[in-house]
Amino acid sequence: MFTARQTFTSFQRRAFSASSRQSSKVTVLGASGGIGQPLSLLLKLNPRVTELALYDIRGAPGVAADISHINTNSKDIKVTGYIPTTEGLREALSGTEVVLIPAGVPRKPGMTRDDLFNTNASIVRDLAKAAADSAPDANILVISNPVNSTVPIVAEIFKSRGVYNPKRLFGVTSLDVVRASRFISEVKGTNPANENVTVVGGHSGVTIVPLISQSNHPNISGETLDKLVNRIQFGGDEVVKAKDGAGSATLSMAMAGARFAESLLKASQGQKGVIEPTFVESPLYKEKGIDFFASRVELGPKGVEKIYPIGKINDYEQKLVDACLIDLRKNIEKGP
Repeated sequence: MFTARQTFTSFQRRAFSASSRQSSKVTVLGASGGIGQPLSLLLKLNPRVTELALYDIRGAPGVAADISHINTNSKDIKVTGYIPTTEGLREALSGTEVVLIPAGVPRKPGMTRDDLFNTNASIVRDLAKAAADSAPDANILVISNPVNSTVPIVAEIFKSRGVYNPKRLFGVTSLDVVRASRFISEVKGTNPANENVTVVGGHSGVTIVPLISQSNHPNISGETLDKLVNRIQFGGDEVVKAKDGAGSATLSMAMAGARFAESLLKASQGQKGVIEPTFVESPLYKEKGIDFFASRVELGPKGVEKIYPIGKINDYEQKLVDACLIDLRKNIEKGP
């Protein structure tokens, strides 16, 4: 039987074994929220992170003090919580390499991601303005929903400041891949860690397109396939319902956000062949008026290195893509 300490240490070794490699400053905007706190904890465990800057409208210094007590292998990491002032936000962003934005209100029962737009759009807009002014060269990772609309908002803010770099702006869609891997493993009775389902499109409802034909189990079909795809597309609703109005997918989203940040840091520090799904400015469907699209993206020191096409898909998946593009275009246009 493992003790809590043994289990924790084992997790550190498995998840982040690169303690001797170059590290970076990472900033979390919305660090006190349901996603922000576990996300900050996971980043504290990452030896690639030398400095962790936490900002929120309340509570960030407390979160920083709390996680700074953890005896991780990242012995040199500096954790600072900043007060909610213009100066505090500027200091949190100054010199940072990666900015994660989970700030915003959570989804409640009966709400769609689009219902969140009016509130979260203004929050993301204001934080994007600060990032454009204080960290124009940073990698911006947008978690705040609806991602299909908030990412275009950030793009327009950076354009208005004359500092937009499409290779540095990412919508975090890793949770869709995490869910797809978990759910398909439940159907097939396999180890979810060994599953890898490509998910393209966007990050809400029918815009989430799992390419099961490219997975380890391409022969799933019929009602089983319909139920699997629906669960992947609307898995967030399960969590919202289960939490009975007390929140949405915060822990799994934090894990997915930390995973993407880790991949980005690995790539920026020279590791080759780092590929993650992410919602970025993409040429794949620009001729149809879709400026942003999630697909497999190779990451590098300058952000986006290569955007992969979705590859060969079957007729069933083509119908999913067609439905995705209709909604995705509306979501993107709604943003700016």
